[in-house]
Amino acid sequence: MNMNIMNVDYSTKIPNNVNLAEDRQVLKALEGWHPGYMDWWSDMGPEGFQESLVYLRTAYSVDPRGWAKFDYVRMPEYRWGILLAPQEENRVVPFGEHYGEPAWQEVPGEYRAMLRRLIVIQGDTEPASVEQQRHLGKTAPSLYDMRNLFQVNVEEGRHLWAMVYLLQKYFGRDGREEADDLLRRRSGDADAPRMLGAFNEATPDWLSFFMFTYFTDRDGKMQLHSLAQSGFDPLSRTCRFMLTEEAHHMFVGETGITRVVQRTCDAMREAGITDPTDIAKVRALGVIDLPTIQKKLNLHYTLSLDLFGSEVSTNAANAFNTGIKGRYHETQIDDDHQLKNSTYPVLKLINGEIKLVDEPALTALNMRLRDDYSQDCVKGMLRWNKVISTAGYDFKLALPNVAFHRHIGEFKDVHATPDGILIDDATWAKRRDDWLPSTADGDFITSLMQPVTESGKFASWISPPKVGIDNKPGDFEYVKIES
Repeated sequence: MNMNIMNVDYSTKIPNNVNLAEDRQVLKALEGWHPGYMDWWSDMGPEGFQESLVYLRTAYSVDPRGWAKFDYVRMPEYRWGILLAPQEENRVVPFGEHYGEPAWQEVPGEYRAMLRRLIVIQGDTEPASVEQQRHLGKTAPSLYDMRNLFQVNVEEGRHLWAMVYLLQKYFGRDGREEADDLLRRRSGDADAPRMLGAFNEATPDWLSFFMFTYFTDRDGKMQLHSLAQSGFDPLSRTCRFMLTEEAHHMFVGETGITRVVQRTCDAMREAGITDPTDIAKVRALGVIDLPTIQKKLNLHYTLSLDLFGSEVSTNAANAFNTGIKGRYHETQIDDDHQLKNSTYPVLKLINGEIKLVDEPALTALNMRLRDDYSQDCVKGMLRWNKVISTAGYDFKLALPNVAFHRHIGEFKDVHATPDGILIDDATWAKRRDDWLPSTADGDFITSLMQPVTESGKFASWISPPKVGIDNKPGDFEYVKIES
């Protein structure tokens, strides 16, 4: 493996390991895009903390043995860069009609539009989440959590750079226009919203942020894994490195929710509360009750399911056939990688009943990826439920049925309970607030969102982490806030 490919060149304005210094045209295009990006960051990045010194990690190589260094940096001075995983020698297209052919180093002309669209959609999600989270610094429950938020934000910014590099290098004028549009759209904007629904929702509080980083960033993980299989090698390498950063985002979500659940259980035990569903009593302790955590989970999980698109999809089949987007862990699956005669079970609505139906595996790829996603979601929930059972409470957080609260796909036109029982509009209207966060729930959570900025101190509703970032002590000053 060539070591100079691994290390990052910090001599240009744009740190990279793709030899930008010798790629004058692309360097010039990216340098032209850079001021617009910085304007976007100052307008839409974390509000109120642009001058604060934050203890962030920055990639200096893509070597899995140690690719990040930690140091204090002001976010606008963070070195966003273009980092690709090392090239695999003799890599081949691992699936579809081109299975076994050499992977492409340039965009195949006939797949240009499809590839560009996939890259743009992935790129669009990255700045969107920064926009959704831009106010959260002001209500951070600790400096530790604030630092994690900002780390997630700068890395989403870097993931935008990663996609923009591909657009600028491989898609000519179209790519440059798409790169500009990525800075023009805004999360939740009436005239120019982000492309996917979940990325136009508000992230009003920290429990929403933890749910988002657990559930919605996990969708990102699944999509990146699928694109990391791509026959278009630069996209594959880009996504492989992005996955190393994405892992931290899901860690923030999983441990964040664990700490919220832990604090609630500890407070209930200290107060002698035996019934975790006695919401008024639990809330009086200044913690978030478990039923409300379940409602937030219901909301974020179902919004994230919609990101997978329709269960049966010719677009997904085409992206697979052409070798552009594979399955989760494609190379580890034991089949022909072409799906010529395979089927896959899909949940469908048939005569008012939810049934499993065998569909051609090719058109059911979204369903398969979504199933992989749901299985992945369960892992963190086991940890949260262990905290609850260890504390002696008979309460389980659970994923709702896939027919519940859907806006895309097979179940978008029906109402179902979290258990998957179909109900009419009137019942839904009456019971909705039992299953999804109500305005009153939101108001209560917001009332808890009081900032804590003293080193080593944490808000009443969340436990301290078990270990610090970069093994720092509990009272480490992760963010030096301008006084």
